[in-house]
Amino acid sequence: MIQLLLHVVAIGLYAMSAVYYWRVLDTLPDAGSDQKRAAAFGALAVILQGALLVGDIDHDGHLTLGVGTILSLDAWAITAIFLVASLRKPIGSLGAFIMPSTALATIAQIFLPASSENTRVSDPWLVAHIVISILAYSLLSIAVVQGLVLWVQESRLRRRYTRQPLRAIPPMETMETLMFEMIQVGFLLLTLTLISGFFFSEQLFGDPLPFTHHSILSLVAWLAFAILLIGRRQFGWRGLNAVRWTIGGFVLLVFAYLSAEFLFRLVLPG
Repeated sequence: MIQLLLHVVAIGLYAMSAVYYWRVLDTLPDAGSDQKRAAAFGALAVILQGALLVGDIDHDGHLTLGVGTILSLDAWAITAIFLVASLRKPIGSLGAFIMPSTALATIAQIFLPASSENTRVSDPWLVAHIVISILAYSLLSIAVVQGLVLWVQESRLRRRYTRQPLRAIPPMETMETLMFEMIQVGFLLLTLTLISGFFFSEQLFGDPLPFTHHSILSLVAWLAFAILLIGRRQFGWRGLNAVRWTIGGFVLLVFAYLSAEFLFRLVLPG
């Protein structure tokens, strides 16, 4: 009962953070203080949810993962990375979209049961694989949010939309540069994730990873991001073309990442 109450408190903190981040989007007179409040509520929520995740995942030296826990863990990592990055990058406005999503993921953690499969949390290779995969997914998630905001900005520009309810969002050039920075780092981590999953699967989990449609989807997602980065460097891809490739690659990654067989093959032992 106490744990449920703490989950509700975390959801409330994320909701309060989202409210203040939405106020920041409108650049109200006290936008500076609103952003500080938004970050403060978000930080408190991340700390509380992190403590809850440790208790939910680590059961007597065993790692317990379920769909709800995976969603919550990914959302937690996305939010934590966002809050740290926003200290030095002008991406604070993305909190208006990230915080509500994390609140929903925290709700999913309450209602979706954990997996009955357990694996030793002390295995350093397994821990490294899971951490890298979560970081890769989180960075690419933030890049997708940036891409969607960039899409809205460009659409408004094409339609010569004069109203500016989202004036706090950085210029398109800045958003695009930040998006590709996130994609580059996320792509590197995704590469490491695939290497550990495919080439060291037998050493990590005692069973070679077969080429199922799940593993193929993850490879195709990796290829989509590789093509995007090559196109950016060689042909100067930008704007909606880059956003479409980003969203397309991420959708493929989500299908692979959330499929049950993919999770149990790359995260949990068979």
